[in-house]
Amino acid sequence: MAHEDLPIPIFSSLDPIYGEGSHLDEAKLRFDRLKSKFAEVFGHHPEVYARSPGRVNLIGEHIDYEGYSVLPMAIRQDTIVAIRKRGAEESPKVLQIANVNDKYSMCTYASDPNQEVDLKNHKWGHYFICGYKGFYEYDKSKGIDVGPPVGLDVIVDGIVPTGSGLSSSAAFVCSATIAIMAVFNMNFPKKEIAQLTCDCERHIGTQSGGMDQAISIMAKSGYAELIDFNPIRASDVQLPAGGTFVIAHSLAESQKAVTAATNYNNRVVECRLAAIVLAIKLGMKPNEAILKVKTLSDVEQLCISFAESRGSADPQVAVKEFLNEKPYTAEDIEKIILEPLTSILKNSATSLDVLKAAKHFKLFQRASHVYSEAKRVYAFRDTVLAKLSDDDKLSKLGDLMNESHHSCSVLYECSCPELEELVKTCRDNGGLGARLTGAGWGGCAVALVKDSIVSQFIIKLKELFYQSRIDRGIINKNETDLYVFASKPSSGAAIFKF
Repeated sequence: MAHEDLPIPIFSSLDPIYGEGSHLDEAKLRFDRLKSKFAEVFGHHPEVYARSPGRVNLIGEHIDYEGYSVLPMAIRQDTIVAIRKRGAEESPKVLQIANVNDKYSMCTYASDPNQEVDLKNHKWGHYFICGYKGFYEYDKSKGIDVGPPVGLDVIVDGIVPTGSGLSSSAAFVCSATIAIMAVFNMNFPKKEIAQLTCDCERHIGTQSGGMDQAISIMAKSGYAELIDFNPIRASDVQLPAGGTFVIAHSLAESQKAVTAATNYNNRVVECRLAAIVLAIKLGMKPNEAILKVKTLSDVEQLCISFAESRGSADPQVAVKEFLNEKPYTAEDIEKIILEPLTSILKNSATSLDVLKAAKHFKLFQRASHVYSEAKRVYAFRDTVLAKLSDDDKLSKLGDLMNESHHSCSVLYECSCPELEELVKTCRDNGGLGARLTGAGWGGCAVALVKDSIVSQFIIKLKELFYQSRIDRGIINKNETDLYVFASKPSSGAAIFKF
Protein backbone atom coordinates (compact mmCIF):
# COMPACT_ATOMS: atom_id res chain seq x y z
CA MET A 1 0.00 0.00 0.00
CA ALA A 2 1.30 3.46 -0.90
CA HIS A 3 2.57 5.54 2.03
CA GLU A 4 -0.17 8.16 1.54
CA ASP A 5 -2.94 5.51 1.68
CA LEU A 6 -1.93 4.37 5.19
CA PRO A 7 -3.65 5.74 8.30
CA ILE A 8 -1.83 7.84 10.93
CA PRO A 9 0.36 5.48 13.01
CA ILE A 10 -0.60 4.87 16.66
CA PHE A 11 2.15 4.28 19.24
CA SER A 12 2.20 3.35 22.91
CA SER A 13 5.70 4.79 23.49
CA LEU A 14 7.62 7.86 22.31
CA ASP A 15 10.73 6.11 20.92
CA PRO A 16 9.45 5.42 17.35
CA ILE A 17 9.01 9.17 16.79
CA TYR A 18 11.55 10.85 19.06
CA GLY A 19 14.40 8.34 18.70
CA GLU A 20 16.87 8.18 21.56
CA GLY A 21 19.20 10.35 23.61
CA SER A 22 18.53 14.01 24.37
CA HIS A 23 15.60 14.38 21.91
CA LEU A 24 13.75 11.50 23.59
CA ASP A 25 14.51 12.89 27.09
CA GLU A 26 13.19 16.29 26.04
CA ALA A 27 10.00 14.68 24.59
CA LYS A 28 9.40 12.68 27.80
CA LEU A 29 9.63 15.88 29.84
CA ARG A 30 7.16 17.63 27.53
CA PHE A 31 4.61 14.79 27.71
CA ASP A 32 4.94 14.58 31.52
CA ARG A 33 4.45 18.34 31.80
CA LEU A 34 1.45 18.19 29.45
CA LYS A 35 -0.16 15.41 31.45
CA SER A 36 0.24 17.16 34.80
CA LYS A 37 -0.95 20.51 33.39
CA PHE A 38 -4.02 18.72 32.00
CA ALA A 39 -4.82 17.27 35.42
CA GLU A 40 -4.27 20.66 37.04
CA VAL A 41 -6.54 22.54 34.58
CA PHE A 42 -9.27 19.96 33.98
CA GLY A 43 -9.05 17.55 36.92
CA HIS A 44 -8.63 14.53 34.59
CA HIS A 45 -5.93 12.96 32.43
CA PRO A 46 -6.02 13.17 28.63
CA GLU A 47 -7.37 10.14 26.74
CA VAL A 48 -5.05 10.48 23.77
CA TYR A 49 -2.28 12.67 22.32
CA ALA A 50 -1.48 13.65 18.73
CA ARG A 51 1.64 15.32 17.35
CA SER A 52 2.42 16.93 14.03
CA PRO A 53 5.74 18.53 13.05
CA GLY A 54 6.68 21.84 11.50
CA ARG A 55 8.50 21.76 8.20
CA VAL A 56 11.15 23.50 6.21
CA ASN A 57 10.65 23.77 2.47
CA LEU A 58 13.94 23.03 0.76
CA ILE A 59 12.81 24.29 -2.66
CA GLY A 60 9.55 25.12 -4.42
CA GLU A 61 8.25 28.31 -2.82
CA HIS A 62 4.81 29.82 -3.56
CA ILE A 63 3.99 27.21 -6.20
CA ASP A 64 1.91 24.63 -4.31
CA TYR A 65 -1.23 26.78 -4.68
CA GLU A 66 -0.47 26.94 -8.41
CA GLY A 67 -0.69 23.14 -8.63
CA TYR A 68 3.07 22.45 -8.72
CA SER A 69 5.14 19.93 -6.78
CA VAL A 70 7.28 21.04 -3.84
CA LEU A 71 10.14 19.51 -1.85
CA PRO A 72 9.93 20.01 1.93
CA MET A 73 11.15 17.99 4.92
CA ALA A 74 9.72 17.77 8.44
CA ILE A 75 11.74 19.22 11.32
CA ARG A 76 11.79 17.76 14.82
CA GLN A 77 9.98 20.75 16.36
CA ASP A 78 6.31 19.84 16.63
CA THR A 79 2.94 20.63 18.18
CA ILE A 80 1.42 18.12 20.62
CA VAL A 81 -2.29 18.18 21.43
CA ALA A 82 -3.63 16.34 24.50
CA ILE A 83 -7.38 15.78 24.40
CA ARG A 84 -10.25 14.29 26.37
CA LYS A 85 -13.88 13.89 25.40
CA ARG A 86 -16.23 15.04 28.18
CA GLY A 87 -18.92 12.59 29.25
CA ALA A 88 -22.55 13.14 28.16
CA GLU A 89 -23.41 14.02 31.77
CA GLU A 90 -20.62 16.61 32.07
CA SER A 91 -21.50 20.19 31.31
CA PRO A 92 -21.12 22.69 29.87
CA LYS A 93 -20.81 21.20 26.38
CA VAL A 94 -18.00 23.49 25.27
CA LEU A 95 -14.53 23.24 23.76
CA GLN A 96 -11.93 24.39 26.29
CA ILE A 97 -8.50 24.92 24.73
CA ALA A 98 -5.58 25.69 27.03
CA ASN A 99 -1.85 25.98 26.35
CA VAL A 100 1.24 24.84 28.24
CA ASN A 101 2.65 28.30 27.53
CA ASP A 102 0.98 30.81 29.85
CA LYS A 103 1.21 33.64 27.33
CA TYR A 104 -1.73 31.98 25.51
CA SER A 105 -4.85 32.32 27.64
CA MET A 106 -7.58 29.66 27.67
CA CYS A 107 -10.00 29.85 24.70
CA THR A 108 -13.58 28.61 25.10
CA TYR A 109 -15.89 27.92 22.17
CA ALA A 110 -19.33 26.41 21.69
CA SER A 111 -19.23 22.75 20.62
CA ASP A 112 -21.07 23.69 17.42
CA PRO A 113 -19.23 22.46 14.32
CA ASN A 114 -21.11 25.00 12.17
CA GLN A 115 -19.87 28.05 14.10
CA GLU A 116 -18.18 30.76 12.06
CA VAL A 117 -14.56 31.64 12.87
CA ASP A 118 -14.48 35.30 13.92
CA LEU A 119 -11.66 36.58 11.69
CA LYS A 120 -11.94 40.16 12.94
CA ASN A 121 -11.07 38.97 16.46
CA HIS A 122 -7.94 36.84 15.89
CA LYS A 123 -7.35 34.29 18.68
CA TRP A 124 -4.80 31.49 18.83
CA GLY A 125 -7.57 28.92 19.55
CA HIS A 126 -9.09 29.59 16.11
CA TYR A 127 -6.59 27.11 14.63
CA PHE A 128 -8.13 24.35 16.76
CA ILE A 129 -11.60 25.35 15.54
CA CYS A 130 -10.36 25.01 11.93
CA GLY A 131 -9.56 21.35 12.69
CA TYR A 132 -12.82 20.86 14.58
CA LYS A 133 -14.94 22.22 11.72
CA GLY A 134 -12.88 20.26 9.18
CA PHE A 135 -13.40 16.97 11.06
CA TYR A 136 -17.19 17.37 11.03
CA GLU A 137 -17.25 18.54 7.39
CA TYR A 138 -15.20 15.51 6.35
CA ASP A 139 -17.43 13.08 8.27
CA LYS A 140 -20.53 14.63 6.75
CA SER A 141 -19.08 14.30 3.23
CA LYS A 142 -18.37 10.60 3.96
CA GLY A 143 -21.83 9.99 5.45
CA ILE A 144 -20.32 9.23 8.89
CA ASP A 145 -22.55 10.10 11.85
CA VAL A 146 -20.42 11.18 14.82
CA GLY A 147 -23.50 11.77 16.98
CA PRO A 148 -24.36 15.03 18.75
CA PRO A 149 -21.38 17.30 19.59
CA VAL A 150 -19.83 16.80 23.04
CA GLY A 151 -17.50 18.95 25.11
CA LEU A 152 -13.73 18.59 24.66
CA ASP A 153 -10.87 19.43 27.03
CA VAL A 154 -7.68 20.25 25.16
CA ILE A 155 -4.14 21.37 25.98
CA VAL A 156 -1.64 22.35 23.31
CA ASP A 157 2.16 22.33 23.49
CA GLY A 158 3.80 23.80 20.39
CA ILE A 159 7.55 24.29 19.97
CA VAL A 160 7.53 25.26 16.27
CA PRO A 161 8.52 28.96 16.42
CA THR A 162 5.46 31.07 15.46
CA GLY A 163 5.65 33.48 12.53
CA SER A 164 8.83 31.72 11.42
CA GLY A 165 7.71 30.27 8.08
CA LEU A 166 8.16 26.76 9.55
CA SER A 167 4.42 26.06 9.50
CA SER A 168 3.52 26.41 13.14
CA SER A 169 -0.09 26.96 12.04
CA ALA A 170 -0.25 23.77 9.93
CA ALA A 171 1.42 21.76 12.73
CA PHE A 172 -1.31 23.03 15.07
CA VAL A 173 -4.23 22.45 12.65
CA CYS A 174 -2.95 18.95 11.74
CA SER A 175 -2.31 17.84 15.33
CA ALA A 176 -5.68 19.25 16.42
CA THR A 177 -7.56 17.46 13.62
CA ILE A 178 -5.80 14.15 14.30
CA ALA A 179 -6.39 14.47 18.06
CA ILE A 180 -10.12 15.05 17.45
CA MET A 181 -10.24 12.00 15.13
CA ALA A 182 -8.37 9.89 17.67
CA VAL A 183 -10.62 10.83 20.60
CA PHE A 184 -13.59 9.69 18.46
CA ASN A 185 -11.70 6.44 17.67
CA MET A 186 -11.36 7.25 13.98
CA ASN A 187 -8.45 7.19 11.57
CA PHE A 188 -8.28 7.90 7.85
CA PRO A 189 -5.70 7.64 5.03
CA LYS A 190 -2.93 10.21 5.31
CA LYS A 191 -3.66 11.75 1.89
CA GLU A 192 -7.27 12.42 2.92
CA ILE A 193 -6.21 14.00 6.21
CA ALA A 194 -3.66 16.14 4.34
CA GLN A 195 -6.40 17.39 2.01
CA LEU A 196 -8.90 17.91 4.81
CA THR A 197 -6.44 19.91 6.95
CA CYS A 198 -5.47 22.06 3.96
CA ASP A 199 -9.14 22.81 3.26
CA CYS A 200 -9.94 23.57 6.88
CA GLU A 201 -7.08 26.06 7.37
CA ARG A 202 -8.99 28.24 4.89
CA HIS A 203 -11.46 28.91 7.72
CA ILE A 204 -8.79 31.23 9.12
CA GLY A 205 -8.54 33.17 5.86
CA THR A 206 -5.29 32.04 4.18
CA GLN A 207 -5.56 30.41 0.74
CA SER A 208 -2.96 27.74 1.53
CA GLY A 209 -1.74 25.36 -1.16
CA GLY A 210 -1.45 22.15 0.87
CA MET A 211 2.31 21.61 1.13
CA ASP A 212 2.52 22.36 4.86
CA GLN A 213 -0.23 19.94 5.80
CA ALA A 214 0.97 17.23 3.39
CA ILE A 215 4.53 17.11 4.75
CA SER A 216 3.41 17.39 8.39
CA ILE A 217 1.15 14.36 7.92
CA MET A 218 3.26 12.25 5.52
CA ALA A 219 6.90 12.88 6.47
CA LYS A 220 9.27 9.96 7.07
CA SER A 221 12.39 10.11 9.22
CA GLY A 222 15.53 10.44 7.07
CA TYR A 223 13.76 11.64 3.90
CA ALA A 224 12.64 14.86 2.32
CA GLU A 225 9.45 14.37 0.27
CA LEU A 226 8.57 15.42 -3.25
CA ILE A 227 4.90 16.30 -2.81
CA ASP A 228 2.55 16.27 -5.81
CA PHE A 229 -0.98 17.64 -5.69
CA ASN A 230 -4.30 16.69 -7.32
CA PRO A 231 -4.20 13.98 -6.04
CA ILE A 232 -1.80 14.40 -3.09
CA ARG A 233 1.18 12.00 -3.31
CA ALA A 234 4.54 11.89 -1.54
CA SER A 235 7.76 10.38 -2.97
CA ASP A 236 10.81 9.88 -0.76
CA VAL A 237 13.91 11.91 -1.61
CA GLN A 238 17.04 10.76 0.22
CA LEU A 239 19.44 13.67 0.49
CA PRO A 240 23.15 13.14 -0.28
CA ALA A 241 25.46 12.19 2.59
CA GLY A 242 27.63 14.90 4.11
CA GLY A 243 25.11 17.76 4.13
CA THR A 244 22.87 19.24 6.85
CA PHE A 245 20.25 21.95 6.68
CA VAL A 246 20.61 24.82 9.12
CA ILE A 247 17.45 26.81 9.78
CA ALA A 248 17.82 30.40 10.99
CA HIS A 249 15.08 32.85 11.95
CA SER A 250 15.39 36.39 10.54
CA LEU A 251 13.49 37.64 13.65
CA ALA A 252 11.08 39.47 11.36
CA GLU A 253 7.75 37.78 12.13
CA SER A 254 5.66 36.77 9.16
CA GLN A 255 2.05 37.53 10.12
CA LYS A 256 0.52 35.47 7.31
CA ALA A 257 -3.10 35.64 8.48
CA VAL A 258 -2.87 39.35 9.33
CA THR A 259 -1.14 40.69 6.17
CA ALA A 260 -2.81 38.25 3.76
CA ALA A 261 -4.53 40.89 1.59
CA THR A 262 -1.29 42.71 0.73
CA ASN A 263 1.14 39.78 0.76
CA TYR A 264 0.22 36.10 0.59
CA ASN A 265 -3.32 36.20 -0.87
CA ASN A 266 -2.27 39.08 -3.12
CA ARG A 267 0.19 36.72 -4.85
CA VAL A 268 -2.49 34.02 -5.19
CA VAL A 269 -4.71 36.57 -7.01
CA GLU A 270 -1.84 37.88 -9.19
CA CYS A 271 -1.05 34.32 -10.31
CA ARG A 272 -4.71 33.64 -11.12
CA LEU A 273 -4.95 36.84 -13.19
CA ALA A 274 -1.64 36.07 -14.96
CA ALA A 275 -2.97 32.62 -15.86
CA ILE A 276 -6.26 34.00 -17.25
CA VAL A 277 -4.48 36.70 -19.29
CA LEU A 278 -2.04 34.13 -20.70
CA ALA A 279 -4.92 31.78 -21.62
CA ILE A 280 -6.69 34.59 -23.53
CA LYS A 281 -3.49 35.71 -25.29
CA LEU A 282 -2.88 32.08 -26.29
CA GLY A 283 -6.28 31.83 -27.97
CA MET A 284 -8.85 30.89 -25.32
CA LYS A 285 -12.09 32.88 -25.29
CA PRO A 286 -12.28 35.25 -22.28
CA ASN A 287 -15.41 33.69 -20.74
CA GLU A 288 -13.91 30.18 -21.12
CA ALA A 289 -10.60 31.27 -19.58
CA ILE A 290 -12.37 32.86 -16.59
CA LEU A 291 -14.38 29.68 -16.04
CA LYS A 292 -11.63 27.08 -16.54
CA VAL A 293 -8.31 28.69 -15.57
CA LYS A 294 -7.57 28.86 -11.85
CA THR A 295 -3.78 28.44 -11.70
CA LEU A 296 -0.67 28.85 -13.84
CA SER A 297 -0.39 25.05 -14.12
CA ASP A 298 -3.76 25.12 -15.96
CA VAL A 299 -2.18 27.10 -18.84
CA GLU A 300 1.27 25.52 -18.81
CA GLN A 301 0.49 23.21 -21.74
CA LEU A 302 -0.73 26.14 -23.87
CA CYS A 303 2.48 28.02 -22.99
CA ILE A 304 4.63 25.01 -23.91
CA SER A 305 2.82 24.57 -27.26
CA PHE A 306 3.53 28.21 -28.03
CA ALA A 307 7.18 27.81 -26.93
CA GLU A 308 7.56 24.77 -29.21
CA SER A 309 6.59 26.95 -32.20
CA ARG A 310 9.68 29.02 -31.24
CA GLY A 311 11.95 25.98 -30.83
CA SER A 312 11.75 25.77 -27.01
CA ALA A 313 9.81 23.80 -24.39
CA ASP A 314 9.93 26.49 -21.71
CA PRO A 315 6.60 28.11 -20.70
CA GLN A 316 8.59 31.27 -19.90
CA VAL A 317 8.81 31.98 -23.66
CA ALA A 318 5.06 32.68 -23.64
CA VAL A 319 5.35 34.75 -20.45
CA LYS A 320 7.99 36.97 -22.09
CA GLU A 321 5.91 37.30 -25.26
CA PHE A 322 2.48 37.99 -23.79
CA LEU A 323 2.85 39.59 -20.34
CA ASN A 324 4.14 43.13 -19.83
CA GLU A 325 7.00 43.64 -17.41
CA LYS A 326 5.47 46.85 -16.14
CA PRO A 327 2.66 46.46 -13.58
CA TYR A 328 -0.95 46.23 -14.75
CA THR A 329 -3.78 48.28 -13.27
CA ALA A 330 -7.17 46.64 -12.67
CA GLU A 331 -8.44 48.55 -15.75
CA ASP A 332 -5.60 47.16 -17.93
CA ILE A 333 -6.58 43.60 -16.99
CA GLU A 334 -10.32 44.24 -17.39
CA LYS A 335 -9.73 45.42 -20.99
CA ILE A 336 -8.17 42.01 -21.77
CA ILE A 337 -10.61 39.78 -19.92
CA LEU A 338 -13.75 41.87 -20.70
CA GLU A 339 -15.15 41.50 -17.17
CA PRO A 340 -14.77 43.45 -13.93
CA LEU A 341 -12.25 41.82 -11.58
CA THR A 342 -14.84 41.95 -8.80
CA SER A 343 -17.13 39.61 -10.74
CA ILE A 344 -14.31 37.11 -11.44
CA LEU A 345 -13.30 36.95 -7.77
CA LYS A 346 -16.77 37.37 -6.27
CA ASN A 347 -16.84 33.88 -4.70
CA SER A 348 -13.79 34.58 -2.54
CA ALA A 349 -14.01 37.20 0.19
CA THR A 350 -10.23 37.02 0.75
CA SER A 351 -9.61 37.73 -2.97
CA LEU A 352 -12.00 40.71 -2.88
CA ASP A 353 -9.96 42.03 0.09
CA VAL A 354 -6.90 41.83 -2.18
CA LEU A 355 -8.62 43.96 -4.85
CA LYS A 356 -9.44 46.62 -2.25
CA ALA A 357 -5.80 46.71 -1.07
CA ALA A 358 -3.92 46.37 -4.40
CA LYS A 359 -2.68 49.37 -6.39
CA HIS A 360 -1.43 47.28 -9.33
CA PHE A 361 -0.60 43.69 -10.35
CA LYS A 362 2.79 42.32 -11.43
CA LEU A 363 1.70 39.46 -13.69
CA PHE A 364 4.95 38.96 -15.64
CA GLN A 365 7.11 38.71 -12.52
CA ARG A 366 4.80 36.32 -10.65
CA ALA A 367 4.36 33.94 -13.61
CA SER A 368 8.14 33.99 -14.30
CA HIS A 369 8.84 32.97 -10.70
CA VAL A 370 6.26 30.16 -10.66
CA TYR A 371 7.38 28.52 -13.92
CA SER A 372 11.10 28.75 -13.12
CA GLU A 373 10.65 27.57 -9.52
CA ALA A 374 8.56 24.57 -10.64
CA LYS A 375 11.49 23.50 -12.86
CA ARG A 376 13.97 23.90 -9.99
CA VAL A 377 12.03 21.42 -7.83
CA TYR A 378 12.55 18.65 -10.40
CA ALA A 379 16.15 19.73 -11.00
CA PHE A 380 16.70 19.32 -7.23
CA ARG A 381 15.18 15.82 -7.25
CA ASP A 382 17.11 14.84 -10.41
CA THR A 383 20.38 16.05 -8.87
CA VAL A 384 19.81 13.78 -5.84
CA LEU A 385 19.28 10.80 -8.21
CA ALA A 386 22.17 11.68 -10.57
CA LYS A 387 25.37 9.61 -10.85
CA LEU A 388 27.54 12.25 -9.19
CA SER A 389 29.72 12.33 -6.09
CA ASP A 390 27.96 13.49 -2.91
CA ASP A 391 30.10 16.66 -2.91
CA ASP A 392 29.06 17.54 -6.47
CA LYS A 393 25.42 16.87 -5.61
CA LEU A 394 25.59 19.12 -2.56
CA SER A 395 27.22 21.90 -4.58
CA LYS A 396 24.51 21.69 -7.30
CA LEU A 397 21.70 21.63 -4.70
CA GLY A 398 23.22 24.76 -3.13
CA ASP A 399 23.21 26.53 -6.52
CA LEU A 400 19.52 25.67 -7.02
CA MET A 401 18.69 27.05 -3.56
CA ASN A 402 20.52 30.30 -4.42
CA GLU A 403 18.63 30.63 -7.71
CA SER A 404 15.36 29.99 -5.88
CA HIS A 405 16.10 32.76 -3.38
CA HIS A 406 16.92 35.22 -6.14
CA SER A 407 13.59 34.45 -7.83
CA CYS A 408 11.63 34.78 -4.56
CA SER A 409 13.37 38.05 -3.76
CA VAL A 410 13.36 39.78 -7.17
CA LEU A 411 10.40 38.31 -9.08
CA TYR A 412 8.00 37.34 -6.28
CA GLU A 413 9.09 40.07 -3.84
CA CYS A 414 8.39 38.00 -0.74
CA SER A 415 11.68 38.71 1.03
CA CYS A 416 12.55 41.50 3.49
CA PRO A 417 15.78 43.30 4.57
CA GLU A 418 16.39 40.94 7.52
CA LEU A 419 16.10 37.84 5.28
CA GLU A 420 18.44 39.38 2.70
CA GLU A 421 21.05 40.06 5.39
CA LEU A 422 20.67 36.56 6.85
CA VAL A 423 20.91 34.77 3.48
CA LYS A 424 24.05 36.77 2.60
CA THR A 425 25.61 35.96 6.01
CA CYS A 426 24.91 32.24 5.42
CA ARG A 427 26.55 32.28 1.98
CA ASP A 428 29.55 34.31 3.15
CA ASN A 429 30.30 31.83 5.94
CA GLY A 430 30.37 28.47 4.21
CA GLY A 431 26.73 27.88 3.23
CA LEU A 432 26.63 25.99 -0.10
CA GLY A 433 23.27 27.61 -0.74
CA ALA A 434 20.76 29.63 1.27
CA ARG A 435 17.24 30.88 0.65
CA LEU A 436 14.17 32.19 2.40
CA THR A 437 11.73 29.41 3.24
CA GLY A 438 8.00 29.48 3.90
CA ALA A 439 5.75 32.34 2.86
CA GLY A 440 8.53 34.91 3.30
CA TRP A 441 8.07 38.57 4.37
CA GLY A 442 9.96 37.50 7.48
CA GLY A 443 10.39 34.08 9.01
CA CYS A 444 13.32 31.80 8.31
CA ALA A 445 16.13 31.09 5.92
CA VAL A 446 17.43 27.58 5.25
CA ALA A 447 21.08 26.96 4.39
CA LEU A 448 22.73 23.80 3.09
CA VAL A 449 25.98 23.26 4.99
CA LYS A 450 28.60 20.51 4.98
CA ASP A 451 28.31 18.34 8.12
CA SER A 452 31.94 19.06 9.01
CA ILE A 453 31.35 22.82 9.52
CA VAL A 454 27.85 22.90 11.04
CA SER A 455 29.03 23.88 14.54
CA GLN A 456 31.34 26.67 13.31
CA PHE A 457 28.65 27.86 10.89
CA ILE A 458 26.06 28.23 13.69
CA ILE A 459 28.61 30.04 15.92
CA LYS A 460 29.35 32.45 13.02
CA LEU A 461 25.63 33.19 12.52
CA LYS A 462 25.27 33.85 16.24
CA GLU A 463 28.21 36.29 16.11
CA LEU A 464 27.41 38.05 12.84
CA PHE A 465 23.60 38.09 12.76
CA TYR A 466 22.17 37.42 16.22
CA GLN A 467 24.63 39.26 18.50
CA SER A 468 23.55 42.71 17.28
CA ARG A 469 19.90 41.70 17.92
CA ILE A 470 20.80 40.53 21.43
CA ASP A 471 22.57 43.88 22.01
CA ARG A 472 19.43 45.73 20.85
CA GLY A 473 17.24 43.68 23.19
CA ILE A 474 15.24 41.99 20.38
CA ILE A 475 16.05 38.53 21.81
CA ASN A 476 17.78 37.18 24.92
CA LYS A 477 21.15 35.50 24.61
CA ASN A 478 19.80 32.24 26.08
CA GLU A 479 17.12 32.03 23.34
CA THR A 480 19.39 31.85 20.30
CA ASP A 481 19.16 28.04 20.05
CA LEU A 482 15.42 28.47 19.39
CA TYR A 483 16.24 30.71 16.43
CA VAL A 484 19.11 28.88 14.75
CA PHE A 485 19.46 25.09 14.64
CA ALA A 486 20.53 22.22 12.40
CA SER A 487 17.98 19.68 11.22
CA LYS A 488 17.92 16.37 9.44
CA PRO A 489 14.58 15.18 7.99
CA SER A 490 12.21 14.06 10.79
CA SER A 491 9.06 11.94 10.99
CA GLY A 492 5.43 12.97 10.42
CA ALA A 493 2.20 12.96 12.38
CA ALA A 494 1.46 10.33 15.03
CA ILE A 495 -1.10 9.38 17.69
CA PHE A 496 -0.05 8.26 21.18
CA LYS A 497 -2.15 6.16 23.52
CA PHE A 498 -0.33 5.34 26.77
